[in-house]
Amino acid sequence: MISVLPARSAEDFETLAGLCRRLAQWDVDASAPHGISAADVRALFQPEKSGPQLAAQFGAPNAMAFIARSRGLPAGCLAFGPFGEGAVELHKFFVDASFRGQGIGRALIGTTLMQIEKSPARTVLIHTSFYMSSAVALYEAFGFRPCARFRDTPAHVRHTDVFLSRAIEGA
Repeated sequence: MISVLPARSAEDFETLAGLCRRLAQWDVDASAPHGISAADVRALFQPEKSGPQLAAQFGAPNAMAFIARSRGLPAGCLAFGPFGEGAVELHKFFVDASFRGQGIGRALIGTTLMQIEKSPARTVLIHTSFYMSSAVALYEAFGFRPCARFRDTPAHVRHTDVFLSRAIEGA
């Protein structure tokens, strides 16, 4: 059984921090063949944050983090936070390799979008990488489409950038 619940307690945010460390290592490994150094991935996209730092970031107004569990074990995460006027950005989308193919990614995105629909945001943004092809395909299945670049990245990593957006239902 899959459950997707908001991170609320200190223990939840420590669990989130552990999932984010696994996401960072996955990103380091996946980006290496594309000429992106581990140092760049960690500095630009996956800086290590403690549970309290994640609680401050995703416990703020118009922000939230979710943890998916399968058979009671932490299986994945997804968070969102404000991005300018009327928009939020998704962050930290990760499903542990041992839990992939079970619908956890779909459950995370579906739950997160339902929560965002309750917020004042009218647009959801994503900045990801082309080598995260499974995630990109899932985002597209949920109606995300390519959009204009909404942040600058260093020239030596720009070839991996994918920018997507989706309007909120009823917006």
